[in-house]
Amino acid sequence: MRVTELEDLAASGDFWNDTNAARKTLREIKEAKRIIEPWKSALREGQEVQQLLQMALEENDAAMLADCAKQADALEREVARIEFARKMNGEDDAASAILSIHSGAGGTESCDWADMLYRMYTRWIERKGFTYEIYDYQPGEGAGIKSVSLEVRGDYAYGYLKAETGVHRLVRISPFDANARRHTSFASVYAYPIIEEIEDFMLDEKDVRVDTYRASGAGGQHVNKTDSAVRMTHLPTGIVVACQNERSQMKNRSQTLRILKARVRQHYKEIEEKERRSKMVEKKKIEWGSQIRSYVLHPYNLVKDHRTEVETSNTGAVLDGDIDKFIEAWLLQCQ
Repeated sequence: MRVTELEDLAASGDFWNDTNAARKTLREIKEAKRIIEPWKSALREGQEVQQLLQMALEENDAAMLADCAKQADALEREVARIEFARKMNGEDDAASAILSIHSGAGGTESCDWADMLYRMYTRWIERKGFTYEIYDYQPGEGAGIKSVSLEVRGDYAYGYLKAETGVHRLVRISPFDANARRHTSFASVYAYPIIEEIEDFMLDEKDVRVDTYRASGAGGQHVNKTDSAVRMTHLPTGIVVACQNERSQMKNRSQTLRILKARVRQHYKEIEEKERRSKMVEKKKIEWGSQIRSYVLHPYNLVKDHRTEVETSNTGAVLDGDIDKFIEAWLLQCQ
């Protein structure tokens, strides 16, 4: 059904008689506009550049021609971005995402590596124009972080970040080793979609154990005075979600339940997907041999994705958030 037809349907007097159908129609309109509007904008920009080019040629204006070339290059990059986003047509690809990073084998080294990955992803989030909010942060004992979970908000955040799920390996001279020896560290990254209105899954609250505790980390003196942090465990699956970013226990409880519901839904969806493909994928441990990407800082500089063979020697740029080449290569490979 065309967008105009959907909008006409939404404007009809009996539209809200069936609430579920109405919400479905509104989602369809939103998703259709998400695809159509960027193309309309690009078309308008293309027409403007064409008009400007015509004027520049008629007036033989070199400066205007140079400006046209810059605008055309920018438009070409935007069209490539829109075309790539169009290929992310999975059921949840357009959703915002929860991104979790956990340190693995390696103690303080891995906690520091998890912190480096956290910085890399927050830089990437800023580059993409997304926003994020931390809802659970567990600092390491000596340095870095044991784990961090954040909600990444933006169109297709999950579509992009699902490419990062897996184990990430770092090789470097340890800054924590007095003998300056080379160390290998591991950390795991996991992304899953966060859906605001989940109608295809219900969470039975009797299957959820709720624990409260005092928050740790950033937050000022308040975090040590009240049991505001909330941890929920889904007993059938063992999935645990914690939230401590709000001062109010009630707000943390609401946020935790929302995220737990999304995680459990994703868990069962992944099981269904594996069954449909008639194969089970072993869950990899956070250790040697299970990495999806390696970041080598010694004795040479190289970041290599083991799934796509894409690599670069510009490790500094990658750790500063320039990871689109790896994400796009994996997503294109999965098409």
